Amino acid sequence: MEKNFSRTLVTAALPYANGGVHIGHLAGVYVPADIYVRYLRLKGREVLFICGSDEHGVPVTIRARKEGCTPQEVVDRYHTLIRDSFAGFGISFDAYGRTTSETHRKLASDFFRTLYDKGEFVEKESEQYYDEEAKTFLADRYITGECPHCHAEGAYGDQCEKCGTALSPTELINPQSAVSGSTPVLRRTKHWYLPLDKHQQWLEPWITEEHKEWRPNVMGQCKSWFDIGLQPRAVSRDLDWGIPVPVEGAEGKVLYVWFDAPIGYISNTKEILPDSWETWWKSPDTRLIHFIGKDNIVFHCIVFPAMLKAEGSYILPDNVPANEFLNLEDKKISTSRNWAVWLDEYLRDFPGKQDVLRYVLTANAPETKDNNFTWKDFQARNNNELVAVYGNFVNRALQLTQKYYEGRVPAAGEYTADDEATLSEFVSIQQALEEKLENFHFREAQKEALNLARIGNRYLADSEPWKLIKTDPERVKTILNISLQIVANLAIAFEPFLPFSSEKLRQMLNVSKEDLKWDRLGSRQLLAEGHQLAKPELLFEKIEDAVVEAQVQKLIDMEKANAEANYRAADVKADIAFDDFEKLDLRVGTVLACERVPKADKLLKFSIADGLNNRTIVSGIAQHYKPEDLVGKQVIFIANLPPRKLRGIESQGMILSAVDFNGNLSVATIDREVKPGSQVQ
Repeated sequence: MEKNFSRTLVTAALPYANGGVHIGHLAGVYVPADIYVRYLRLKGREVLFICGSDEHGVPVTIRARKEGCTPQEVVDRYHTLIRDSFAGFGISFDAYGRTTSETHRKLASDFFRTLYDKGEFVEKESEQYYDEEAKTFLADRYITGECPHCHAEGAYGDQCEKCGTALSPTELINPQSAVSGSTPVLRRTKHWYLPLDKHQQWLEPWITEEHKEWRPNVMGQCKSWFDIGLQPRAVSRDLDWGIPVPVEGAEGKVLYVWFDAPIGYISNTKEILPDSWETWWKSPDTRLIHFIGKDNIVFHCIVFPAMLKAEGSYILPDNVPANEFLNLEDKKISTSRNWAVWLDEYLRDFPGKQDVLRYVLTANAPETKDNNFTWKDFQARNNNELVAVYGNFVNRALQLTQKYYEGRVPAAGEYTADDEATLSEFVSIQQALEEKLENFHFREAQKEALNLARIGNRYLADSEPWKLIKTDPERVKTILNISLQIVANLAIAFEPFLPFSSEKLRQMLNVSKEDLKWDRLGSRQLLAEGHQLAKPELLFEKIEDAVVEAQVQKLIDMEKANAEANYRAADVKADIAFDDFEKLDLRVGTVLACERVPKADKLLKFSIADGLNNRTIVSGIAQHYKPEDLVGKQVIFIANLPPRKLRGIESQGMILSAVDFNGNLSVATIDREVKPGSQVQ
C-alpha cells in the first residue's frame, strides 16, 4: 500500500544486556536496519534510528546469580560491551539507550498507569511455575519441555520454535526450569493481564488485510496466533529486578519485560529529543518500522501494537521486516554452548575488516529462511568477490590512472558503441537498488551493487588499456575516464552496505560524501576532468586458510570449555531393590590380549584372565583406546551377563566404563593389583 510520510522512525530490537552480541544478532536485525537507515539518509529523508539495551527480566538475574554480582553490575558491563560492538561495526544509531534510565522508568510506569486507569487490564490469580531451587517464579521463556503439538524437545513456555505454535507453560510435557534444571512446581500468584482476545477483532484485519505487503514469515506467524485465538497476556511478573508495578497491592511485582522493553523505543527517543519526541511517536506523518528477528514477531506485531492502541495516542508500525535465524557451521548458534562468533572478539581478531563481515552476513541474510555462516564461505566471499571483483576493479582503474596520468582524471573523448553499452548498463543502477532497498530485499540489493563492479571489470578486460597505451593513448583516456566514473558510482552504491570501505574509497578518490550523493548514482560525470586522485591502496585484502582454520578451532575449543565449565551430572535413575543389585556379579579381570575386530570401527576384542577359564569380551571402545595400551590393565567387568555374538564373536560379559561430558570414554580400572576374578563389593 503506497503511503506518503514526512519522516521514518526505525527501531531495532533491544538486545538483552546479559551477554555480548553475536553474528546471528547482526545478520538478523542490526545490519539490515543499518543498511535501510543509511539508504534513507543518502536519499535525504528525515529518519531516526532507535535502539538500546533491554536491562530487565529474568535473563539478567540469571547472569547475576551465575557471576555472583548484582543485576545492575551485569547490565552496566554488558550495555557498554554491546554498545561498543555495534559502534565497531558502524551500526549508526541516533540513540542507543537503556531501560534502566530514569527517563524510561518514568515513561514505562506512566504508560502502565494510563492503561490501568482506563481499565485496559484484567486482574486475576493464576498458577505459575516456580523454581524451588532458584526460589523464583519462572518467565515463560525459562521453562522448557516437550511441545504438546509437534512433540519437539526444547519448546519454550510461550512458543514452540519448531512448529511456531503459541503455548502456555502449563501445556508443556515434562517441563523443566532453564535456571536450575529442576522440575518446577505450580504456585498461585496475582497479576495484571492485557486482554489480547479483546484486541483480536481489530488486530487481525489490520495485519491480514491492511498489511498484505508484510513478509510471509511475519504474516504466517501472526495468522497462526489468530487461528488459535489470542489470549490475555501478563504484563507483570514476580521478580525483584525491574520497574515496580505502580499500583497498590503490587509489592514484589515488576513490569513484565515484554511490556517494559518495547516502551524503551519511546523512552530512548525521548532521551535525545525531550521536546519533540511525540512528533516521532504520535504524528500520522511518521512511518514506524521495526527490524526484528523471527522470535520477536508476535511481540512487535500483536502485543506492542495492542499496548499502543490501548493507550490511544500512539502510531502503529507500518512494517515489521523480520529475518529468520542464522546458523553457524551447520549448527544452531547457541550462547549456552558458546557456539557463536562474538562481535567484540571479531573486532579484535579482524581489525579493519568490519565490512567483510557486513558483506558476508548480507550475502547470506536469512530473509526468507534460516541460513548458514561458515568460515570457509566467509573466506571465499572475501577473496572471490570483495577482493577479486570489487577490489580488483577499483585497484586496476586507480593504479592505471596513477601510472599513465599521475593520478589525474583524464578527459573522455568520443564514446564508442562499446562505451555507450557499458554506460547504459549502470545508469539504471539507482532504480534497481531503490526498488530492492525500499522493499527490504537487502541481499538482492547488495548483488546489484556488486554487479556494477563486474561491469567495470568486464569493460577493462575487454578494452585492455595496458595494451592500447602504446598505440592509441587518446583512447586510453576515455577508457579510464569511464572506469573512474564507475568507481565513483561504486562508492555511492556500496555506502549503505560497506560504510568503512566506501569512506576509504572516497578518500582515494579525493572526494567528500557530499560530492557523491544518492541522487547522482548512475551518473557518468561524477569525477571532473583533471580532478586529482589520492594515492591508491588496496580496498580489500585476501584472507588465508590458516586464519579461518584458527577460527573454526576456536569455536570447537570454546564449546568444549563451556561444556566443561557448565557440566551437570545426569539425574540419578529410579531406585532399585538391593536384591536386584546383588544379582550383578562384578569382577576384576586382567587384559591378556586386545585387538581390533576386522571391519568394525568401534569394536575391540579382549582376552580376559578371570581366575577361572579366562573369557572373551567384545567392547565398543575402539575409538577411544589403542589395543596395545590396554594390555596388562586390570578392568572391571560384569561376569554374569548371557553371552551374545558381535560380528561373529561370542562376547562373555561387559567391561565397565565412564562417559565424560564431551563423549570421551574411560575404562573402569582399579588402582591396586588384585587376583583376576576378584569380586567387586
